[in-house]
Amino acid sequence: MKTVLATLVFWLITCFNFGAAQTSSRCIVNNTAFSIGEKVFYKVSYNWHGLKFNGGEVSFTVNSGIFENKPVYHMIGYGSSYKSYDWFFKVRDQYESYVDMETLQPLKFIRNVNEGGYSIYNNVTFKHDQQKAVSTHGTFNIPDCIQDVLSAIYYARNINFARYNVNDTIPVNLFLDDKIYPIYIRYIGKEQITTSQGTFRCIVFRPLLIKGTIFKGGEKMTVHVTDDENKIPVLVESPIVVGAVQAQMFRYEGIRNPLTAKVN
Repeated sequence: MKTVLATLVFWLITCFNFGAAQTSSRCIVNNTAFSIGEKVFYKVSYNWHGLKFNGGEVSFTVNSGIFENKPVYHMIGYGSSYKSYDWFFKVRDQYESYVDMETLQPLKFIRNVNEGGYSIYNNVTFKHDQQKAVSTHGTFNIPDCIQDVLSAIYYARNINFARYNVNDTIPVNLFLDDKIYPIYIRYIGKEQITTSQGTFRCIVFRPLLIKGTIFKGGEKMTVHVTDDENKIPVLVESPIVVGAVQAQMFRYEGIRNPLTAKVN
């Protein structure tokens, strides 16, 4: 169970990432889903043979920022184990992304994580006009429409799901740890679910998980986002090698649009 929270923090941040990575003109997205001041919070839990353990929390916030004298979105994703869990495996993960307000393309990405005493730091500047990413460790070639794992959450929330049919797959290129990961999301359809926060009409999809983590490879993780203009992730569930993990939204502030997907 050591890495359950640490790995779910990572996948909660990455699993909402999808979009077409074709030509430069298709990189531009008109943002109608979020605004500065939005905050969304999740509880992370682990289930083993019917026993449920609450391990920690993950939050996503949208702030205003400045990058190279230009106003930008400053997104922060933060994951932390509960103090009562720290003795077993302490997690303090922070992801930051500075994003162009007009195109929703990432300009700078910072990953600063500490998991069980193991630390990772990487600072990446994206030079889209040169198709380069300059990180703490070197310079790398990148394709058009590249997203970091945090900026892609907000990019994805502006995707028009009406364009897709059930079982369609949507490709995306993610830049993480100086590598490009070509993955996809499979659109499953729509479903109404009930959580601790009420009943929601949701859009459902499954990301292709990368092998080598505690998650089983393939399309095992299921993600529910609100079926309205906000497209806020409500529930993430996945079986793992032993047991299952879940991340559930429990609080939100400053959302841009009425939460019409909430039934009661």
